[in-house]
Amino acid sequence: MPQDESEQQGKGSGDDADSGAPGVDAAARLEQCRVRIDEIDKRLVELLNERAGVVVEVGNLKRGTDIPIYAPHREADVLRKALAANMGPLPDRTIEGVFRELMSGSFALEQPLRIGYLGPQGSFSHAAATAHFGSSVEFADIQDIAGVFMEVRRGHADYGLVPIENSTGGGIIETLDAFRDSRDVTIYAEVLVTVRHNLLANCEPGAVKQIHSKPEIFTQCRRWLSAHYPNAEQIAAPSSSRAVMLARQAVEADPGAGVAAIGSELAGQIHGVNLLYQDIEDNPNNITRFLVVAKQAARPSGDDKTSIMFITLDKPGALVSVLSVFERAGVNLSHIEKRPSGRENWRYTFFIDAQGHRDDPSVAYAIREAAAHCQELTVLGSYPRATRIL
Repeated sequence: MPQDESEQQGKGSGDDADSGAPGVDAAARLEQCRVRIDEIDKRLVELLNERAGVVVEVGNLKRGTDIPIYAPHREADVLRKALAANMGPLPDRTIEGVFRELMSGSFALEQPLRIGYLGPQGSFSHAAATAHFGSSVEFADIQDIAGVFMEVRRGHADYGLVPIENSTGGGIIETLDAFRDSRDVTIYAEVLVTVRHNLLANCEPGAVKQIHSKPEIFTQCRRWLSAHYPNAEQIAAPSSSRAVMLARQAVEADPGAGVAAIGSELAGQIHGVNLLYQDIEDNPNNITRFLVVAKQAARPSGDDKTSIMFITLDKPGALVSVLSVFERAGVNLSHIEKRPSGRENWRYTFFIDAQGHRDDPSVAYAIREAAAHCQELTVLGSYPRATRIL
């Protein structure tokens, strides 16, 4: 018998009900993708450990020699090759992050490294040290920049990381003075890090009366502070993370104190201080340049900088004579700073960055010629130029 209309409609409805099949098919394909990812992950782990086996062999070959565990020229070469091989879809930043952590694990296999930085935990130096060296090394938070130099000089830290200049606020005075006073450490590498400043406090925004931070950070947030907290007292702290700790302690002692700090979100999380305002820096492209200091010299990488410190002779045109030497040698100078010499009033120590390695013939020539116009001239170090911002 022919089916009636309602039966035919029912059969159609049943077909529609089976339209979930594409969803079922998608779920099956999703499961297949996950199985493939698991297989790839297994191969990745096997390859990583195969690489680690070679790293252990390298460490054994280095043992008993003066070959350093951390070699900036080799790090730059590894990253350059990895990024050149990246055809996507992963961005270069991800690939770099993976390889930095991979190299961090390699350091631990070859020889555990101890990295000193301006603490306490949560400082911008802490964040920069972690971004550059990875999480598999040991970190030592040191209370001032001069202390970082001292720990490296004494061999208590293998390397130190210190801020040298900010794109908004300029040179970091404590670091320049530490180079002036510490002649037995050298610059080994440089690191560029994007810096985001935040107002942190355990009180309401309208209750803030005092703000603690490093003087350089106040400079980097000057316009924002003038607009939002023109009457708040600004109190200098030795580091941004120390400022965050002081803000917490002040409010714990007196809930009505109205004490805030400018620091990193990481410092707020570590020290239990709430985020009031995010990204308060005047320049959204706020970048701080850090230097890695060591007791050994870095080998040429093919794309280097050389930092030089000098005091000119007391004669007319002495500074011009020094700078002219580099011009005649065809060596570009990318940075210049000055600080009081600390020995005689109105005498200054100058700091310059030259493009190239001290072993390059043109740079070596310029250094020799410049020394003739100087009372003192010290090469602080030649090191690979940082080309990426972390």
